[in-house]
Amino acid sequence: MGGANFLFYNGKLSKTGKTFISPDNRSFRYGDGFFETMKMINGKIQLADYHFERLFTSLDLLQFQQPVYFTPAYLREQVEILAKKNFHHKLARIRVTIFRGEGGLYEISNHFPHHLVQTWELNPANNTLNENGLMIGIYRDARKVCDRFSVLKTNNYLPNVMAALWAQKQKLDEAILLNPYDRIADATIANVFMVKDGLIKTPALTEGAVNGVMRRHLVHSMREENMPVEETQLQVEDILQASEIFLSNAIYGIKWVKQLGESGYTNQLSSLLHKKFVQTLNN
Repeated sequence: MGGANFLFYNGKLSKTGKTFISPDNRSFRYGDGFFETMKMINGKIQLADYHFERLFTSLDLLQFQQPVYFTPAYLREQVEILAKKNFHHKLARIRVTIFRGEGGLYEISNHFPHHLVQTWELNPANNTLNENGLMIGIYRDARKVCDRFSVLKTNNYLPNVMAALWAQKQKLDEAILLNPYDRIADATIANVFMVKDGLIKTPALTEGAVNGVMRRHLVHSMREENMPVEETQLQVEDILQASEIFLSNAIYGIKWVKQLGESGYTNQLSSLLHKKFVQTLNN
């Protein structure tokens, strides 16, 4: 798909390929920051209110001090200008990265939210439910912690990175990550849902799951329709015995899982949910 020629760095439009951080940058050194990934269709950010609410909640939780001009409207304008400038506004993946500046662990010059906005053209396949179910596995060499920061998409993404590398080596499409109690947290780039006996379950945010925007949209939409959905604790055995597993994120909405280990799954309900709650966003 088409590459990007421009990006925004701290509010200024720049050509890609430049170096923006020094070797002393705290995000590079310590993962001190976070990111937000959004989807744009026909110039409009999907679920924008959820995205910006999570972004500014993350800013507060990570003790950034934003200037007065640093608002959702300020960032939204940059996203919209950049997507158009890169000819990505028809269908795009947007990434806003926020990070602290230079300094050691105890030597911080300031808490200004340095910000980088990037866009990529998306394949139209991201708007449809995957035809071939995913093959996934469970990664056991890292654990997602369960604390007040585990809901954030921080720049310290090592468990997810190693799980993704493991999945590639195993010729799998995705990997599920566990929390310290050997329960399901989430996947490398998605939240996890399972279906059994008509009941839909997803790990609670206290289980180490990222507070996914699509997860939030799906849970809210299902409750609005009086569909049985629970945010709860999920054991590995629970998902092995499920009739369906599906994954959710802001870019592809829902992807259904065909196989986990020796267990096979269908896509009856996930197909319905995609049609009802994801396709309607794409219109």
